[in-house]
Amino acid sequence: MTKLSYLHEPGVLENLKLRYELNEIYTYTGNILIAINPFQKLPHLYHQHMMQQYRGAPLGELSPHVFAVADVAYRAMINEGKSNSILVSGESGAGKTETTKMLMQYLAFLGGRAATEGRTVEQQVLESNPVLEAFGNAKTVRNNNSSRFGKFVEIQFDKQGRISGAAIRTYLLERSRVCQVSDPERNYHCFYLLCAAPKEEIDKYKLGHPKSFHYLNQSKCHELVGISDAHDYLATRRAMDIVGISKTEQEAIFRVVAAILHLGNIDFGKGKEIDSSIPKDDKSKFHLNTTAELLMCDPVALEDALCKRVMITPEEVIKRSLDPLSAAVSRDGLAKTLYSRLFDWLVDKINKSIGQDHKSKCLIGVLDIYGFESFKHNSMFLSFHIQLQHVFKMEQEEYTKEAINWSYIEFVDNQDVLDLIEKKPGGIIALLDEACMFPKSTHETFSNKLYQTFKNNKRFVKPKLSRTDFTVAHYAGEVQYQSDQFLDKNKDYVVPEYQDLLGASGCPFVAGLFPPIAEETTKSSKFSSIGSRFKLQLQQLMETLNATEPHYIRCVKPNNLLKPAIFENQNIMQQLRCGGVLEAIRISCAGYPTRRPFFEFINRFGLLAPEVLEGHYDEKLACNKILEKKGIKGFQVGKTKVFLRAGQMAELDAHRAEVLSSAAKIIQRRTRTHIARKHFIDVREATIYMQSFCRSRLACKIYATVKRKAAAIKVQRNTLRFQARKAYTTLRISVLVIQTGLRTMDACNKFRFRRQTKAATIIQARWRCHRASSYYRKLKKGTILAQCRLRGRIAKSELRKLKMAARETGALKEAKDKLEKQLEELTWRLQLEKRLRTDLEETKTQEITKLQNLMEDMQKKVDETNAQLVKEREAAKKAIEEAPPLIQETPVYVEDTKKVESLAVEIDGLKASLQNEQEISEDLRKKFAEAQECIEERREKLEETEKKVHQLQESLHRLEEKLNNLESENKVLRQQAVSIAPNKFLSGRSRSIMQDLHSSSFSEVDDKPQKSLNEKQQENQELLIRCISQPLGFSGNRPIAACIIYKCLLQWRSFEVERTSVFDRIIQTIGHAIEKIQDNNDMLAYWLSNASTLLLLLQRTLKASGAAGMAPLRRRSSSATLFGRMSHSFRGTPQGVNLSFGNGMPGGGVETLRQVEAKYPALLFKQQLTAYVEKIYGMIRDNLKKEISPLLGLCIQAPRTSRASLVKGSSRSVANTAGQQALIAHWQGIVKSLGIFLDTLKANNVPPFLVRKVFTQIFSFINVQLFNSLLLRRECCSFSNGEYVKAGLAELENWCGVATDEYAGSAWDELKHIRQAIGFLVIHQKPKKTLDEISHDLCPVLSIQQLYRISTMYWDDKYGTHSVSSDVISKMRVLMTEDSNNAVSNSFLLDDDSSIPFSVDEISKSMEQIDIADVEPPSQIGENSGFSFLLPRIE
Repeated sequence: MTKLSYLHEPGVLENLKLRYELNEIYTYTGNILIAINPFQKLPHLYHQHMMQQYRGAPLGELSPHVFAVADVAYRAMINEGKSNSILVSGESGAGKTETTKMLMQYLAFLGGRAATEGRTVEQQVLESNPVLEAFGNAKTVRNNNSSRFGKFVEIQFDKQGRISGAAIRTYLLERSRVCQVSDPERNYHCFYLLCAAPKEEIDKYKLGHPKSFHYLNQSKCHELVGISDAHDYLATRRAMDIVGISKTEQEAIFRVVAAILHLGNIDFGKGKEIDSSIPKDDKSKFHLNTTAELLMCDPVALEDALCKRVMITPEEVIKRSLDPLSAAVSRDGLAKTLYSRLFDWLVDKINKSIGQDHKSKCLIGVLDIYGFESFKHNSMFLSFHIQLQHVFKMEQEEYTKEAINWSYIEFVDNQDVLDLIEKKPGGIIALLDEACMFPKSTHETFSNKLYQTFKNNKRFVKPKLSRTDFTVAHYAGEVQYQSDQFLDKNKDYVVPEYQDLLGASGCPFVAGLFPPIAEETTKSSKFSSIGSRFKLQLQQLMETLNATEPHYIRCVKPNNLLKPAIFENQNIMQQLRCGGVLEAIRISCAGYPTRRPFFEFINRFGLLAPEVLEGHYDEKLACNKILEKKGIKGFQVGKTKVFLRAGQMAELDAHRAEVLSSAAKIIQRRTRTHIARKHFIDVREATIYMQSFCRSRLACKIYATVKRKAAAIKVQRNTLRFQARKAYTTLRISVLVIQTGLRTMDACNKFRFRRQTKAATIIQARWRCHRASSYYRKLKKGTILAQCRLRGRIAKSELRKLKMAARETGALKEAKDKLEKQLEELTWRLQLEKRLRTDLEETKTQEITKLQNLMEDMQKKVDETNAQLVKEREAAKKAIEEAPPLIQETPVYVEDTKKVESLAVEIDGLKASLQNEQEISEDLRKKFAEAQECIEERREKLEETEKKVHQLQESLHRLEEKLNNLESENKVLRQQAVSIAPNKFLSGRSRSIMQDLHSSSFSEVDDKPQKSLNEKQQENQELLIRCISQPLGFSGNRPIAACIIYKCLLQWRSFEVERTSVFDRIIQTIGHAIEKIQDNNDMLAYWLSNASTLLLLLQRTLKASGAAGMAPLRRRSSSATLFGRMSHSFRGTPQGVNLSFGNGMPGGGVETLRQVEAKYPALLFKQQLTAYVEKIYGMIRDNLKKEISPLLGLCIQAPRTSRASLVKGSSRSVANTAGQQALIAHWQGIVKSLGIFLDTLKANNVPPFLVRKVFTQIFSFINVQLFNSLLLRRECCSFSNGEYVKAGLAELENWCGVATDEYAGSAWDELKHIRQAIGFLVIHQKPKKTLDEISHDLCPVLSIQQLYRISTMYWDDKYGTHSVSSDVISKMRVLMTEDSNNAVSNSFLLDDDSSIPFSVDEISKSMEQIDIADVEPPSQIGENSGFSFLLPRIE
């Protein structure tokens, strides 16, 4: 709201009213969120999708919302590690509790779930609300369920930012309401709920109607409209069960509540002594005994505690009686103390149930407390002051950030009012506590004390017509207080008699409410008051809030009727003043209330100095020049914004309006000139038209006269002609009568002659017929005889063919038997080799073991010899050392020398033996190496043998397949031999050719049995697979690969066999090729063209088994028989024979599409091919989506420079083609991608039907992305942005025109949502449009939710116009409320369709007939004789 151009009370109020009418209930005032209670449910503002939108969004980027405040608090806690708090204030009925619930729901959404009994912390806090509302809420003048206490909910988080616990703190419970209730308010709900309990409960607690209790009958309001106290009582009991309050504790709680009601009915009268009191009558005694029974204490002790006081002096203990008035005050004090401690016990119990995380260092507190409220009668007042200080702090930070001089801004502090109320020792609260300590003080003496103390204080005002009232001038206004009940309400102390009495109660629950108090505490706190207690609680709350970073939400009640769509200006203005909102705005106004970023300022006011914006310019310098040109003073230019004083924005708007007005006058002058000229041209055309009309009427009259004369002449001529014709007719009839008579005579004579001639002809015909019949019978008999002989010869030749086929089968069986025998011999040899190998390995192992043992023995001997040698040497050394003198050493030396020589000889012998052993080991090693070489050779031989065995097994398997094929061919031959018709036989020349081919083919089979027909076919299949795995290109517009695959499959009769592997190999080849090129659109388009063409040929050729309609055309030609297959080997030779068969299909009918009865493999192949067509289509479509998705994100919103250029261009009316091209660069990127993609599809001859489907889905994807982004981002719903998107859509429309309907199809129609939405953004005079015009004429496709979303988010950044009228918005809101139960209607976003939008039948119907007769095969298979049928046939 601080960004408003006119920042004063009417402007603020008008802004709130307009937003409230649009159901925009949240508004920012700096960092303060104003929430106006709508008094109706707005589900679209609080669903899961809205939470996801505000998650992590900076404050101010999206529309104002309570989720945004909670998200800022949560992000600040996570990033800075500091606790945060959210202060929700407002008067009764403003929606504070609902706002608190929304905050906790969003924090639970961010922080996850807590692991406490499977329920979230937010759910546990909400489940405790019914208990707190029953004991802490009451009906007031302004609200039927007003909270009479402040609540601070601490939501605790762990280090990961997840909720770990919570606690509820309560403040400022209104205790005086227990004893004093004003009409038409009510006491706390729990009293009325207990009076409406079931009958057994009422009887147990001896209760009755609320009218019978003094604490309840002070007001005439006992029931609430539309609310059942009995139902709420049961709900409260259930809530207590959920919170964890046991049945025993619940019974004790309601015993205390009933005891308070009975306690209030105890009246006192004068006793026998002076200033003494006793229960007034039997009714009072009954209630006294009932109270004692419920509290489980002594009735006499209770009476003494109410009517007497004990005074302890140093000398003695004095018991003093109380007068009836003092006893009643004492009774009320006991009732308030009981209820207050009961409420505190409930809060502690709820906190234990929820569970607190004492280790948590970060928390977010939500404070639900009333704000500044001014009533007709104000009896107590306390105020907060942190809000204004924080707002001023934010203003200081803003000015410091922008380097603005702000030192002279005046700030009105509320500290003097706070000092007046709470400062010690001379504040109002301190004087009130002092007055309460004196027994004889009255409200009059207290008021006089205030008058004397604050007579010179400017914030304290004494009314002229009252002796007990006083007025305090707060920052929000003056509030007058009545001090009549100040002293009674301020007293808050527990009498020692009550403490002793209830502390010794027989009920553990009641005794727990009054625990024993230490003596030191009793001595130190002789007096306590409500004011001091409230002040202490406020200090604790302020300490908690000062330790956190505060955020503010001010709830406002729009009307006192509690109904929707009613906006009371005076009521809201009073709340804004009391809540400090207007004061916060005033603080902003005192400085620079209007601030605009440079680009926004230039966009709006650039037309005031167009020369500044020519060419390249500095935005900051341009803003300075614009303001200086218009004589604006006192402004400041920061780093990124322009700061204006209050009223300067209005002055700039006035200058802007003058410029626009002069431009409008020029436009009007030109328009009027155009209208006058148009009128003149219309008048001239009308004059010419009238002249031509008059001349035409004159010509018509002249023509009528001439026509009348011509008619008269014609009548005369016809009359004369009739007379002449009548005379001629009479003469003609006479002549005809004479001629008829003569012709009759001549005809009779001719008739007699013809009858005679006919009789003679009949006789001649009968004779000739008899002669021809005799000749025919003889001829028929001879013909039948000749036919029988001819058929016998044909049957004998067929029998010979069958016998030869049987011989061939027998020869194959013999070859099979031979191969089996060879296999058995090789198997036996293999086993023998394995045995020899194992024996050799065992022998080798034994020899190696022996050699190793021998080596070990030799090594041991060598070691022993070395050891002996070492010992001998050591002994010799010792002997030398121990020898006597030199003379005696000689004989010893000789002996030692002999020993050494003997040892040397032994060593030489050992060396020789060692050398012999080494030679032996070398020989063994050589033998071992030779044995290993032999083993390797045998192993190689064994592997070769295994390979041969494997080859023989494969050849045996192929022979079995060939044998099965031959058996099937024999069956077919037998069936054909039986079904040959007598009149269907071959000519002599064809029969001789067939016999020659038959004999030559059998001789070839006999000469080369290993080159059988099936092996040839396998080689052909291998060659075909290698060929199609490479790109073959196109012949004309026909894919070569698809055509040759179809021709080969049809020629090989693969569609009619039960088992074949060629289909699987083709599918695998296509699959491997696609996996390698998933991102290559060119190759994907190539395979899409081939797969769709092949699928079309299969769709028009194959039909399922069992169809009898094409039986005559399905007779197998000779190419499917054994003879036909053998004849294929001769077709590629230079002397190839061109056969012509009786069915009239040359060359086997490959070039002509015909119906074929397909078996299961062929049908499965067709289904797999269909799946690959759909897969390739989806990959191509998804690749294009990935390519244009980044550009779509840039196309929905024009850049800031683009918007600025749009505004400059419109103001100067200068055509800048280069600038416009720069604006739509992203759109041109999309158009370029579409053009390249279309060229790729055309180059690969993809069927136009599939191309249309691809672009239809791509344009649908563009429509969904742009439309959803438009609905979710408010900055996109502007006038200039609409023009930007409209220009981009025009580029797409031009591309559709260039692409033609053959390839684009209905793709342009898929953009209907975004086109209509953009059309709505750029139309003028929106407030004049009705809902019918918008929903039926302008935007018939858009739903009400979508229209409402666009209408409320629209803003005109170019001309400053408004959206649709408030009446249209209201109608939309009514329609949305009616459809709120429909889940589909609540969703205003579109979904993208990624399904396959076609079927095989649609492809077949959309594509034209394909002629594959003249398709040239590639050279690698065209030169092969097995593919000669692929060569074009030369006529």
